[in-house]
Amino acid sequence: MQFVPMFGNFAFMIVAFVVALSVIVAIHEYGHYIVGRWCGIHAEVFSLGFGPVIYSRVDQRGTTWQVAALPLGGYVKFLGDANAASVGSDGSVSEVDARRTMLGAPLWARTATVAAGPVFNFVLAIAIFAGSIMYQGRAVDPLTFGELRPLPPSFSTELRDGDVMIAAEDELFDDPNATESMADRVALKERINYTVLRDGDEIVVEGPYYFPASVQSISPRSAADDADLKVDDVITAINGEPVFAFSQVQEAVLAADGGALDFTIWRDGQTFEKTIAPRRVDLPTAEGGFETRWLVGITGTIFFNERTENIGLWEATSLGAQGLWNTVTTSLSAMQHILFGQISTCNLSGPVGIAETSGSMAEQGAQSFIWFIGALSAAVGLINLFPIPVLDGGHLVFYAYEAVARRKPSDRAVQVFMFVGLGLILSLMSFTILNDTILCP
Repeated sequence: MQFVPMFGNFAFMIVAFVVALSVIVAIHEYGHYIVGRWCGIHAEVFSLGFGPVIYSRVDQRGTTWQVAALPLGGYVKFLGDANAASVGSDGSVSEVDARRTMLGAPLWARTATVAAGPVFNFVLAIAIFAGSIMYQGRAVDPLTFGELRPLPPSFSTELRDGDVMIAAEDELFDDPNATESMADRVALKERINYTVLRDGDEIVVEGPYYFPASVQSISPRSAADDADLKVDDVITAINGEPVFAFSQVQEAVLAADGGALDFTIWRDGQTFEKTIAPRRVDLPTAEGGFETRWLVGITGTIFFNERTENIGLWEATSLGAQGLWNTVTTSLSAMQHILFGQISTCNLSGPVGIAETSGSMAEQGAQSFIWFIGALSAAVGLINLFPIPVLDGGHLVFYAYEAVARRKPSDRAVQVFMFVGLGLILSLMSFTILNDTILCP
């Protein structure tokens, strides 16, 4: 009977993966298509997926738009291209139409068309990050209680939605945008007193510890994810010892040094046990390096949702661009550390790992899944700029050579480099699949 839920989870993961990849590929290829069109280069085929065609139509410009059976990528085939990679000519275009081909277009037009794919991926990432920031908003000042998070009955409180926070115990809440840092200042007690402003009166109300042992998010493919922990789960004990603060969970995981821990979990009024073994994880540091720590793969948060205010489009876009920059620089740093053997190659994920992450993020809700699409779009844009033939970055290297040498590289040289580049990509993909399934499952 276990086959049905297992198959259901697998199907959900595949659907999430296809949706995420299709959005990213569609945006990437549309970048090539629309900039190519603006530059006077005609697209014959815009394909989402490879293999047998499921659906197609021809628009008024003569471009065939199609969806193919294998949703693992896509391509734009421009007029006269010998193949979907826009390498070589099929010899079917007259000199009159040469300007409308990729090979016959000016260097600037070809460069812009090729670069547009990764650029559109970056734009998508910024738009998603900015949209998420605008949706979440900013905590109002002064800090004001919103809806309380799900907690066991022992965490009950008379605090209300709309109470304005003044202090917890003797610690003043003076920065609504740094609420989580208050956990380091508030006394570690299961029940603490909160001073709040309610209906114009300053009152003291007892409540649970400020930063309880509840789950805010779960890292995909982590020990907690494999143990099927859920957002809003509350950890009430570890190895039989009661816990009420997230810091107590962190200390227990650190002390276990990789040993398995018995978690007592409260979820929707039910209590159950989970045995979870922490895993060694490489985490980026503020200085740009990495540190290795034992983690189960969960993050915590305060026991209530703060009331928020809107963030303007310009500020959100600026923060979204900063999010893109952080994603790109962290990815490059990770690749450098992997290359020099400073962190594990388990930090590399291939199609299997990305599919599992897609399913995990989709299970955590639409907002988490959309954010993941933004992060994956940034990664796809970055990878496509690598100076490897077959990828967009490889084409840009050829164009840079043409700009300097004032002549195109020979067809033979391009074919050799493309063959080498394809070999590198296939080798890397094979290694990441092996990584996802055997070396670092």
